[in-house]
Amino acid sequence: MKLFAVGLLSSKMLIDVLLSVPLMAKPGKVPDPAAKDEAWSAKKFHKPSKEELRKTLTPLQFEVTQEKGTERPFENEFWHNKEEGIYVDSVSGEPLFSSRDKFDSGTGWPSFTRPLVKENLVERKDESLLPARTEVRSKYADSHLGHVFADGPAPTGLRYCMNSAALKFIPKSKMKESGYGEYLQAFAETKSQTKSQTKSQTKSGKNP
Repeated sequence: MKLFAVGLLSSKMLIDVLLSVPLMAKPGKVPDPAAKDEAWSAKKFHKPSKEELRKTLTPLQFEVTQEKGTERPFENEFWHNKEEGIYVDSVSGEPLFSSRDKFDSGTGWPSFTRPLVKENLVERKDESLLPARTEVRSKYADSHLGHVFADGPAPTGLRYCMNSAALKFIPKSKMKESGYGEYLQAFAETKSQTKSQTKSQTKSGKNP
């Protein structure tokens, strides 16, 4: 009888425990910890050691960002990318360039007339080749990105010649959820300006 009572008590306790546990959500899309509206912050970035970076970066990314390597022209990921979005550091995620300032330089590397956030770039004199060049590095990850030359188009006259391996592309459609929503306004302004110019040309009878 006692064993029967203990069995009933144990069963009751088990039922109570099961009832106290929340029901599991229905199977669905697994949340991506990185896909948040939380803005990118330099305060939250701590550069990994070189040993860690060897594990997380591809051999080419490591060679370019950590050893000042140069990828092959016309055989890299972003030289011909025309999609709207921004380019961030492949190590830290710090915002660097925008597709709005990207142009075809004919060199086979992604080129920009200006940075998206100038404060995130550091320039250093590079005398490894003659004539001397100006190296461009990211501020927080200290990644080698490429070089800047004074032979670019208007309005800056500059050509930021970057390595695709040092960059990560964030499409416009993913910018908000990836933490770069603050830079979306610039794309909206560009679209508005384009519409205004088209309307003006139509009224004046001029073709683009």
